[in-house]
Amino acid sequence: MSTSKHQAPRQAIALRYDGRTAPNLTAKGDDELAEAILAIAREYEVPIYENAELVKLLARLELGEAIPEALYRTIAEIIAFAWHLRGKCPLPRGTASDTGEDGLLCLAGPGGRKDV
Repeated sequence: MSTSKHQAPRQAIALRYDGRTAPNLTAKGDDELAEAILAIAREYEVPIYENAELVKLLARLELGEAIPEALYRTIAEIIAFAWHLRGKCPLPRGTASDTGEDGLLCLAGPGGRKDV
């Protein structure tokens, strides 16, 4: 008898950082909605970072809610690295972008449920 493991449902969240306040949750979803969030991120060349544990933590937030202070450093490092890859420098703390461009980031990972 063979058993097959199904891939855990996909989860995705999107964060926005404007340089003035803490990053906030702008989108979240599982399965098809997660895939749609990721497709939009790819279309607009928003950096995608894969980290299942971080996605699980951030998915607990309500839309529009700021990330918890305990995650500031982690998210700051991810955003800074994503900006570095794009040849950009993070803005000094407390300053808004003069181009109107915000920092956008999408995080993805498998969901918490597993079917056997």
